Amino acid sequence: MDPRTPWQALTRPRFPLGPWPWRAVGYLASGGLVGAAAGIVFLVLGVFSLFLLGLPLLLFSGIALGRAERLRLRIVDLDPAPDPHRLPSAPGLAAWLRVRAGEQATWRELAYVLLLATVLWPLDLLVLAVGVGLPLALLSAPFRLAVDGQETKVVKAYLVTSYPEALGAALVGAVLLVALAYPLAAVAGARAALARALLTPRETERQGVIGEVIASRARLVDAFEAERRRIERDLHDGAQQRLVALTMTLGLARLDAPPGGPLAEQLAKAHAEAGQVLTELRELIRGIHPQVLADYGLGPALADAADRSVTPVDTDVSSLPRLPASVESAAYFAGCEALANIGKHSGARLARITARHGDGVLRLDVEDDGHGGADPSRGSGLTGLADRIAVLDGTLTIMSPPGGPTLLRVEIPCPALSESSVSSSPRTASSSGRG
Repeated sequence: MDPRTPWQALTRPRFPLGPWPWRAVGYLASGGLVGAAAGIVFLVLGVFSLFLLGLPLLLFSGIALGRAERLRLRIVDLDPAPDPHRLPSAPGLAAWLRVRAGEQATWRELAYVLLLATVLWPLDLLVLAVGVGLPLALLSAPFRLAVDGQETKVVKAYLVTSYPEALGAALVGAVLLVALAYPLAAVAGARAALARALLTPRETERQGVIGEVIASRARLVDAFEAERRRIERDLHDGAQQRLVALTMTLGLARLDAPPGGPLAEQLAKAHAEAGQVLTELRELIRGIHPQVLADYGLGPALADAADRSVTPVDTDVSSLPRLPASVESAAYFAGCEALANIGKHSGARLARITARHGDGVLRLDVEDDGHGGADPSRGSGLTGLADRIAVLDGTLTIMSPPGGPTLLRVEIPCPALSESSVSSSPRTASSSGRG
């Protein structure tokens, strides 16, 4: 594996011939320039802060310079340096200032920039002067002797009066240039480690960001399930009732029409079409969010899906407790998709559904004795199911060797709901009173 930092590169035998010495020199040299500029900026802002004009800029200047330092870190540290700041929960400058003032990362950036402006940049230039300036001064001895004439001073201390002495100084400079590349890279690595420690998120901050992402994802899943139930309710209470009324009206019209005539034939055809549309709408409603799933939970819903399967299915789902609505919905549709694939593609004579909840995890297994060879990449719908289950921090595993059998396993971490939470849940309340 290629080295990612100067410290990793130091252990490589071809380190002096690689790019890492040059990276270290570039990082330290740019650090000297940026640090000197930061010192000037802090001096100006410090003067203005005496009149309370530059104090806010002084306090928050670390944010801008911290971002620049994270970009500069890529010179000697190839791993990404993430931004440690959180997004404000509301728009506007006031919300941004409140969030930034309350973050530890803001004050760590300010501390780093103060170090850079006062201590670190002179050290960077000192290391460059010793690690690069001294060897280059020795290497230049022959050229300086040729320019100056009969004698020249090397590094203001050693008097060179002949070309053999100048060549000897150049040879010492070449050896020092290679030898000092190692401590120079080590210092650059230490500087980069200090910058990463102060300018990137700490573990507690990463966990906070991850927690926010998980909570946001859970809210999206709940909103998606609520929207599905709303669509199902609107179809059930609206379009389905109108189709039932239309079917009854067409049936009554058939009774009043003269038998055997063209009108009776057209009414019979329209009546049959309306009945077919009503049947398809009921199947669509069941597919969006089946009533048995909302009222009785995952176990009865899977048993109902097994009864409607074209392949005979043994079920072992009776011991399931009530689970969160999003988990029940995802597991139910995973089971339905697996049964549909068994009926269409597997050639199985028998399937089995087993569902258990234990240790805070729902485990759903769908097995069949078909010919196997299931491949999610061929558009069977399993890829979409895997993505949907992954949103709940779950996993979908498919074991389907050629010749069978096939096992689809779903595992979703979730708590079991108490009886009180089930009875007060919106899904049960919204479904009450339906026929």
